[in-house]
Amino acid sequence: MAGLYAPMTNPFSLAAQHALVTGGTRGIGLAIAETFAAAGANVTVCSRKTPNVQAAVKSIEEGGGQAFGIAADVGNAFEIARLADAAESQFGPVDVLVNNAATNRHFGPIEEISEANWDHTLNVNLKAPFLVAQRIGRTMIGRGSGSIINIASTAGLQAATRMGAYSVSKAALIMLTKVLAREWGKHGVRVNCICPGLVQTELSEALWTDDKRREAILAMKALKRIGQPNEIAGAALYLASSASSFTTGAILQVDGGMVI
Repeated sequence: MAGLYAPMTNPFSLAAQHALVTGGTRGIGLAIAETFAAAGANVTVCSRKTPNVQAAVKSIEEGGGQAFGIAADVGNAFEIARLADAAESQFGPVDVLVNNAATNRHFGPIEEISEANWDHTLNVNLKAPFLVAQRIGRTMIGRGSGSIINIASTAGLQAATRMGAYSVSKAALIMLTKVLAREWGKHGVRVNCICPGLVQTELSEALWTDDKRREAILAMKALKRIGQPNEIAGAALYLASSASSFTTGAILQVDGGMVI
């Protein structure tokens, strides 16, 4: 029995692991990719624009990491297959998947959102993570191991005004996390979710550049400040690594004490 309680040797190491990060070329996604690379992982990043992919790969490699990038639209099933095939050809089967790609096209009253913007938001924020997880998850199931991390939001935990479609999509992503964790746990595949609060990224720019709205959000945070992308990356490293080997179905708030 003593072996069960033996301390881990560098439990946060991702040496020889292959991590795939969607939306991995900026903001939270890039911070996670760089952190994983620093922990020893071979990292595949993707986003829709080739120049962004190239810049992200360069940044990771300049930091001493190993990286591969591919431009792909994860809202398209054909593109997902192409992404997965290319990633596996480069670094082998994916050990860690981070579903980070997200969008929020409409910022305003929910009664004013167009059907097209509603569909696009749900497609990128919910359907795409499902399809990517399904494709990568099949291989993980076959190998008997893997870690999937979905990046949701505190907007999925409580109703976010003027971000209705985004809020709904992230709430659904949280439940998708729980369903996958429940179904795939017996195969050795762990599925967890991170819910960031307001983090200073391009996606959330409409929130932190609006003085009135920023101050209202900061008033709800115990730490009274905006988060930075690297502060989410540490949580992702925990969920990716053997340090979290007994953690699945978890919804981890990294929000500066916003939802308490």
